[in-house]
Amino acid sequence: MPDSADVDAVVVGAGLAGLVAARDIAAAGHDVLVAEARDRVGGRVLNAALPGTSGEVVEAGGQWVGPGQDRIAGLIKELGLATFPTYDTGDKLAELRGARARYGGRIPRLNPAVLADIGQAQLRLDRAARRVPLDAPWSAPGAARLDGQTFATWLARRTATAGGQAFWRLVTEAVWSAEPGDMSALWAHFYIHSGGGVDSLIGTSGGAQQDRVVGGSQRIALELAARLGGRVATGLPVREIAWDAGGVVVSAGGRQVRARRAVLAVPPPLAARVRFDPGLPAERDQLTQRMPMGWVIKVNVLYDEPFWRADGLSGQANSDVRPLGTVFDNTPPAGRPGVLVGFFEGAHAQAAARLGQPERRDLALADLAGYFGPRARKAAGYLELDWAAEEYSRGCYGAFAAPGTLTRYGRSLRAPVGPIHWAGTETATRWAGYMDGAAESGERAAAEVVAALAG
Repeated sequence: MPDSADVDAVVVGAGLAGLVAARDIAAAGHDVLVAEARDRVGGRVLNAALPGTSGEVVEAGGQWVGPGQDRIAGLIKELGLATFPTYDTGDKLAELRGARARYGGRIPRLNPAVLADIGQAQLRLDRAARRVPLDAPWSAPGAARLDGQTFATWLARRTATAGGQAFWRLVTEAVWSAEPGDMSALWAHFYIHSGGGVDSLIGTSGGAQQDRVVGGSQRIALELAARLGGRVATGLPVREIAWDAGGVVVSAGGRQVRARRAVLAVPPPLAARVRFDPGLPAERDQLTQRMPMGWVIKVNVLYDEPFWRADGLSGQANSDVRPLGTVFDNTPPAGRPGVLVGFFEGAHAQAAARLGQPERRDLALADLAGYFGPRARKAAGYLELDWAAEEYSRGCYGAFAAPGTLTRYGRSLRAPVGPIHWAGTETATRWAGYMDGAAESGERAAAEVVAALAG
């Protein structure tokens, strides 16, 4: 890229949202440039090579695709990619309040009173979530009351057992990589409606974790970037954007890009780190101050073979007491090597991040052995990524709204500011927080830009 450039639109961020936006803008016949801070494309999707294999990969970032995620499914098909099912054969393992269950159906065999408590809370949660408008959650019935409390407070008033509360804390960590006391109850309700309900969000077959992309989910971004060709420039962190009614001047890596429109396809907390001249409206700035990122350390552990399958286990396990609270079989489609993927999430991730890598590895292997037996300690390889330590992510899976945010500032989440448009999975109405939500947001932002350029 030259030291300065003139284009119709500049897109900041080469994650899925930014690449989809750039694709649609280019397809409408406009010059577009994507400026990416990292030396790679993909944002929060990233493949990691499996050591000792001939090109096999696992995902170090976002990876799953499920029913109802039509945009990302369509994109996968358009790019000539394929999916394969997450391994879901055999029993699952659950630990809750000291009770351990091995089960083959959807529901673990735990204390009947606890299960009843979980069921009635889920019924109420799904019902309340469906009343939250996806395009304007702040207009929901009782929005101020929901937004004025944490999700923890909402749950505490609707669960009667310690086991029920422990279950919902585990669900919150697994879905948002945050704690129930961190986020607004209104945000939680919006997000659950956005993803089709609790069962959809936490399910494997028939749920959000149903399928994986052959060759890893980063292939979606790599293929999009390949089709955009020289329109994508990496290693260009955007530090400043000057703007007025006529367009923008984006300063990145000592270079400047002049454009009629800009799309910021980065999480709200990262958008807040860009210096704007003039400054953004106060409501937009206040919004970004109240949307922190979740915290997750994703761990992939390699074995010579997926030994748990021979034991009749699916590789799926959950615990409300182990730091590695959620585990899946992440073995490549060829069946070898065996891979278990686990997650330190929320407060567990924060605590694990204080350890050194060898201690964190020992902690992960101890939890896997607790789930699957002593063979789980004999790892052939170990891969981890702390997404909160990533300079151009600062967390995962996504940003969430603190109490009071949506009703006071939510209208600024997607509303353009002059020539500046916003994308990113947090701005989606369906499947917010997922790859599908990122694709939706890119399509919406591109449509706004194309309409503005036509005008």
